[in-house]
Amino acid sequence: MTARRVVAFGGGHGLSASLRALRHCAPELDLDITAVVTVGDDGGSSGRLRAERGGLPPGDLRQALVALAGDHPATRRSAGLFQHRFAAVPAGVPQLGEADPGRAATDGRDSGADQGAGGRDSGADGQGPGADRAAARVDGLTGHAVGNLVLCGLMELLGDPVAALEHAGAMLGAVGRVLPMSRQPVGIEAQVRGVDPAAPDEVRTVRGQHQVAVTTGRVESLRLTPAAPPACTEVIEAIRAADWLIFGPGSWYTSVLPHLLVPQLADAIVSTSARRLVTLNLAAEKETLGLSVADHLAALHWYLPELKVDLVLADAKAVGDPEPVERAAESLGARLVLAPVAVTGGTPRHDPAALGAALVPVLGADR
Repeated sequence: MTARRVVAFGGGHGLSASLRALRHCAPELDLDITAVVTVGDDGGSSGRLRAERGGLPPGDLRQALVALAGDHPATRRSAGLFQHRFAAVPAGVPQLGEADPGRAATDGRDSGADQGAGGRDSGADGQGPGADRAAARVDGLTGHAVGNLVLCGLMELLGDPVAALEHAGAMLGAVGRVLPMSRQPVGIEAQVRGVDPAAPDEVRTVRGQHQVAVTTGRVESLRLTPAAPPACTEVIEAIRAADWLIFGPGSWYTSVLPHLLVPQLADAIVSTSARRLVTLNLAAEKETLGLSVADHLAALHWYLPELKVDLVLADAKAVGDPEPVERAAESLGARLVLAPVAVTGGTPRHDPAALGAALVPVLGADR
């Protein structure tokens, strides 16, 4: 059977869920998977690395690689290493050039024994060096994921993010390919109404992916800076060769819609002969509070009016009344497919196995 070429668009946890679901399709479908990742992240470890060293923010790229990591015990261990995040340095661990407090205590010189219980260096009053050792210490590595640092190093070493991702994918035995939507990082800006609860009708500009993602107002419009970043050429090639394009789940304004705002990507998405699938979220996020499920589909049309969709996949419980969602899907040319794709227990997260089971008959169907 000829492999079905699937290109999945997104970023962060939503794309990771989609990729894990596609992995679950592997026993029944021969899939050639390409993940296309947004490059606008400016928060946390990615934001720090982007600000301090430049280049693409690595966090969402890392998550996609880990989702596609192979099943060999060594590669699973490497995937765990990529996800490991440095915590603050435990109390008692000496800094470089600092005496080991355990050794110092044995000779009595720095133990505080010669200072007395009330001595200034004993830490009893919470102000001396003893107080510093009593609590964990934050350093330059604190909060960074190991995989973010590896990707940052590979991008500097190889001089090309695509080559770096290919090398990292080989390290993890990835069963697919991870690509950035652009080789240059982008900014995300939104016009948001009601940022200030005291001025609910005032519209303000909110800058940065993180700030847009956590805004408490209603997003009225979205744009990228620069407005027309160059698309990754390998992504354009993957779209042209694809059998299926998959959008969502994920943060709608910061992970899904940005792909439609890159002109070269938008042109390729509209002109390809591939079929298109939209996987809807299970619950609204901060950035989409006030948007109905049907509104999420309407946003796709708003930002890319030429977009036609073949199928919309959603969880029946999350949709509620299916009629408005069916109408919104039909306005995109799509058919609504309902399936139980959430984890049990009521948590609004996709179950990769359940989502994969729902995707098998969809992706496996002939035209």
